[in-house]
Amino acid sequence: MTLCFDSGEGSDPYSATVRLRGRRVGSRAMPGPDDTFTHEETVEGVVPGAGTLSVTSWVYGLLPGEWTVSGELIRAEAHAGGQPSSSRWKRPSSQPIHPAAWSWRRWRLSAGQPAPLKTRWAVVAPLARIPAVIPGSWPALSALGALVALSVLMAILAHERVPIGRSLMVSLIAVGAGLIGAKVWYAILHPGPWRQRIGGWAVDGFLVVALVVTVAELLAFNLPAGVFLDASAPGLFFGVAIGRLGCFLTGCCAGRCTRSRWGVWSSDRRVGARRVPTQLIESAAGLVIGVATALLVLDHAPTVPGVIFVAAFGTYLVVRQFLLRLRAESRRYSWRRSLMARATS
Repeated sequence: MTLCFDSGEGSDPYSATVRLRGRRVGSRAMPGPDDTFTHEETVEGVVPGAGTLSVTSWVYGLLPGEWTVSGELIRAEAHAGGQPSSSRWKRPSSQPIHPAAWSWRRWRLSAGQPAPLKTRWAVVAPLARIPAVIPGSWPALSALGALVALSVLMAILAHERVPIGRSLMVSLIAVGAGLIGAKVWYAILHPGPWRQRIGGWAVDGFLVVALVVTVAELLAFNLPAGVFLDASAPGLFFGVAIGRLGCFLTGCCAGRCTRSRWGVWSSDRRVGARRVPTQLIESAAGLVIGVATALLVLDHAPTVPGVIFVAAFGTYLVVRQFLLRLRAESRRYSWRRSLMARATS
């Protein structure tokens, strides 16, 4: 179920709790434990003035059938003025909130009409409709980005009269190694249960591993490394531009909540809000780098092979490091987390 509420007014971010209460349709007058549920979702970092937010919740282990669900928003209000911290907070206030309705045409969230909800098989529960999220858009657009990248690379190599057969083999092996590197890198950045560790991909791992494997293959197959890398730059960043659109529509790599007018309403698959559009900014950066490198490669601008790729890769890394600071997720390494835990224990 997805509920919505207004972020309200104020200056400092706050935490809010959404409490769901459900009752099975057709249950007896005195419902038993299996006929009701109470579920809470805590939302951290709600930014006042950011407009309407949505919270999507999944509740598992219920009896199949239809359920009526009501929502309640609970938040603590701060006193005005600089009072001591011991008397800073009032009693938490609560208010009823409504189901959310999403319009793709207007790209807008609004309050919907309450209606009974039907249970579904747990395996397909993640496919439930979430505001601003299209399930499966990331793999589809990532595959399209990879196809575009390979097509652009092969076209440029053919123009440069580099053997296509061996170049295609190098590219496919590098892509496979890069996918493995993306999974391993993600697992390192997200310590925890094994299901969580294999649940995503890290583009840093893909780029680093794919680059190392590509250079090794080029040396082994006696192909011109500098020319090949320069030719791969346009397609690589066109692929980044397309793939990051999939991230935006899937709800991964979301930016922080913001009240800025430049924010774009999007979701991290749980909380929908006006956010810094980190995925769209990275997509635009990839497109600009791709166009610039294509013009330079086709114009044979530099005299040293490989310079275009190095400059493009370095520019992208700078942009990416800046965007990582604007994302909602934490990017601390596991060893840094362990050191912090020791320091606070």
